Amino acid sequence: MLMLGLAAPVSAGPLDDGGAAYQRGDYATAFQLWRPLADQGDGSAQFNLGLMYAEGEGVPQDFVAAVAWYRKAADQGYARAQFKLGLMHDTGK
Repeated sequence: MLMLGLAAPVSAGPLDDGGAAYQRGDYATAFQLWRPLADQGDGSAQFNLGLMYAEGEGVPQDFVAAVAWYRKAADQGYARAQFKLGLMHDTGK
């Protein structure tokens, strides 16, 4: 009986599940999993949405939206978002 419990698939959570979806190119699922987290203030999810908008992956490319999501994450001290935000400003996006 213990073996059956160990064999069951384990969900890592919406952030990691979104990352797995993103890696396999399922951007719609990634967005669907990350958006509620981002709206709740999760810096990683906010950064990920910024990346999706900046690259136009699963959403129309939108630099204004990308900057907005990067800014939310950067304001929380999320270093990768601070870097990307700086790049966006440097390149005039």
